[in-house]
Amino acid sequence: MIAQFRLNKIRLNRLFLIVILVLIAAITGYALLFLKHDPSFVNLNERLHPASWQHPFGTDHLGRDVLTRILLGFQLTVGYGFLALVLAVAIGVPLGVIAGFKGGVIDRLLMRIADAFLAFPDTVVAIVLSGLLGAGIENLLLAIVLVKWVNYARLARSTVVTERQKDYITMAKINGLSEWRIMGKHLFPHLIGHILVLASLDLGKIILLISSLSYIGLGAQPPAPEWGAMLNEARPYFQSVPALMIYPGLAIVTVVLFSNVLGDYLRDKFDVKKEVAQ
Repeated sequence: MIAQFRLNKIRLNRLFLIVILVLIAAITGYALLFLKHDPSFVNLNERLHPASWQHPFGTDHLGRDVLTRILLGFQLTVGYGFLALVLAVAIGVPLGVIAGFKGGVIDRLLMRIADAFLAFPDTVVAIVLSGLLGAGIENLLLAIVLVKWVNYARLARSTVVTERQKDYITMAKINGLSEWRIMGKHLFPHLIGHILVLASLDLGKIILLISSLSYIGLGAQPPAPEWGAMLNEARPYFQSVPALMIYPGLAIVTVVLFSNVLGDYLRDKFDVKKEVAQ
């Protein structure tokens, strides 16, 4: 009964993911085929125009096409989020594997550093680091990486500590495999599923972090069409033209929801595989 429920949940999540991908592809295809607007071109004669065939999402306070800026903002917001995620994984996972496998001083040192970062919420630490480093998307990405690598290091370390006690690791040592080969050949494969699930869930959090800090001026700076910065620019016009805030807000919500559903889908799928294997 439980397995059937999880399979149905996986199918529903997969259907949702497909629907969102088709929607994004349709909007992007329409913009590429029929719209040729420069996202940075200022035309005050067309400022705050309502939605039309030429401007499906209308224009902003400087006459720029909102749909074009939303699509370019996808590249910036999601692209920066994915870059920060990859860097956090690339730093955290190897450190966690080494600490979990070696133990001793290296393990204790890593855990104390991780505990120091985890003593405060991610958002608070990211805001403090961004404020210290200065406004700008590059400094924001650095702050996010410094915050997020800890989660992957702890996950990798706990998985390796569990796996290194098992017989196949002992046999690998008896057969003369080096420590680096054991970590790469035997331990990393056990981490892939866990890392994929955590990363897919984390992507939405990172995108929210980038957008929120850009909204308060610590991330991307105007005229960059980043979704959080677009929300900040549209604030003075919310009463007269609420769509200027609604569209980038919906874009953020859609991508974050997609990320969460993807993580839920991967987690359930890996759980089903484990049950079938057992």
